[in-house]
Amino acid sequence: MAEPIELGTDECALLLRSGVVGRIALSTPTGPHIVPVNYSVVDDAIVFRTTPYSVLGTHGRNALLAFEIDHFDYEYWTGWSVMARGRAEAVHDATELERIKQVWQPRPWASGQRNLYFALHWTELTGRRLGARSAGSSANAPVERRSG
Repeated sequence: MAEPIELGTDECALLLRSGVVGRIALSTPTGPHIVPVNYSVVDDAIVFRTTPYSVLGTHGRNALLAFEIDHFDYEYWTGWSVMARGRAEAVHDATELERIKQVWQPRPWASGQRNLYFALHWTELTGRRLGARSAGSSANAPVERRSG
C-alpha cells in the first residue's frame, strides 16, 4: 500500500488550473452540502457561476467554502486530490467580470441561466498524490489551461 505524498502549493495550483469540474462544500442551516460546479482559475481565485436562488447563491455569499478536485487511475491505483479553502465573494464589478470573461470564463454544463459569478480567493491550497508517478498515467499528467 502506497503512502500519500503531500503536494507543494505550486503543484496544487498547476493541477487546479488543469481542470474544469470540481466540488464545493458549504454549510447551510439545514446541514452541509457538496455541489459540483464548472470552474475556471483567474489569478489566485476559483471562479464559478450559479443561479441567485441555488444553494450556492443563497448560502455561498461571503461564506468560507472548501473546493476540491481530483483524478484517479483505477487500473494503476494512482491519483491526486487538491483542496482550496477561502471566502467566496459575489462578483458584481463590470471590470472584474470582463476580465474573467477575457481570461477564462467558466462554462457551466448544466442548463439554465447561471449569471451569478463567484470568486473563491483561496487562503489555503493543499493536495496529496497517491501511487507511483508513472509517465503513462493520466492521473499524473495535468493539461495546461489559461490563467491570468
